[in-house]
Amino acid sequence: MTQFLPPNLLALFAPRDPIPYLPPLEKLPHEKHHNQPYCGIAPYIREFEDPRDAPPPTRAETREERMERKRREKIERRQQEVETELKMWDPHNDPNAQGDAFKTLFVARVNYDTTESKLRREFEVYGPIKRIHMVYSKRSGKPRGYAFIEYEHERDMHSAYKHADGKKIDGRRVLVDVERGRTVKGWRPRRLGGGLGGTRRGGADVNIRHSGRDDTSRYDERDRDRDRERERRERSRERDKERERRRSRSRDRRRRSRSRDKEERRRSRERSKDKDRERKRRSSRSRERARRERERKEELRGGGGGGGGGGGDMAEPSEAGDAPPDDGPPGELGPDGPDGPEEKGRDRDRERRRSHRSERERRRDRDRDRDREHKRGERGSERGRDEARGGGGGGQDNGLEGLGNDGRDMYMESEGGDGYLAPENGYLMEAAPE
Repeated sequence: MTQFLPPNLLALFAPRDPIPYLPPLEKLPHEKHHNQPYCGIAPYIREFEDPRDAPPPTRAETREERMERKRREKIERRQQEVETELKMWDPHNDPNAQGDAFKTLFVARVNYDTTESKLRREFEVYGPIKRIHMVYSKRSGKPRGYAFIEYEHERDMHSAYKHADGKKIDGRRVLVDVERGRTVKGWRPRRLGGGLGGTRRGGADVNIRHSGRDDTSRYDERDRDRDRERERRERSRERDKERERRRSRSRDRRRRSRSRDKEERRRSRERSKDKDRERKRRSSRSRERARRERERKEELRGGGGGGGGGGGDMAEPSEAGDAPPDDGPPGELGPDGPDGPEEKGRDRDRERRRSHRSERERRRDRDRDRDREHKRGERGSERGRDEARGGGGGGQDNGLEGLGNDGRDMYMESEGGDGYLAPENGYLMEAAPE
């Protein structure tokens, strides 16, 4: 299929020209002999320049040295300018300085957006103002940030000098001072190396009011006072925090105590409800046992009446019916008795609930159970004596005439005619059927 391709594509599959044959070299380039062998520089020493005739080496200036040199030159140049301006500076002959110097107030660090009317409103509270002169830049015409205020009375200037220092105007705190150029001998402005620079040491809480009128010792005392005041505030804040923590802990304790009391009341109500339910169940069981005992007694009485005429024959069915021959030990019931596994489970639950009671309730329950057992024991002994006295007179009733509807006086009869009580709750226990 390649023969159908155009010539330009067939040229891509054409073979290359064969590699031309070149005769081998006699020697490689590094094997050829040089006309002049390698040698040292000793023959050329005489061509060097004499060191005594060589110029001294030049040393380039480093960046730090260049910056230091420029700084020194700038300082020297500035000093020359200051000296020249000091010779020409005369505040008493300044055409811009007008009015009485002892009634003029100097206000610095004024906001650039503050107007003359705003300054007048702020400083008229100390007295009537005669003139306000705000200083502007000669080149740009923008305010320089300071002004001179001349009052009509000197006492008003002193009042503003005393109370207006550090006042905030348009978001900036101004610096207030007297005009010192015409009132203080040898005074030089800030631009000529004078002034009272460094009288503001930070924010409003550490600023030194009435600049230039306090010595360094008073500054140090104020710093110490401010440090003590700051420490006192920090200690006060710490005490407040600790007091708040104690209050929160006490509130938590009271809340937990209320919750515990509420839980204890709920548990006591549940225990009282459980007691009521248990009392009802016991009363219902006792009534059921009494009913069964009455039915059993009626059956025994009916069987004894139809047996014959002899008194001894009438006692035999009663003895045989009242005392089953193969009863277990007292206190134990058969698998079909009323106190079977369910009753044992209820006893275990009751014992478990009793274990959760407080010590006072357990003590009260023990005392109540002891008194109840003692009374029941006394009634059981009286019942046994009554049965023993009535056994020779026929024995048809076997001492069961005194049984009523009250489940607390229910007793069982055995072969000997004496009953027994359950050791757990003192109820009448039935004998297991044969």
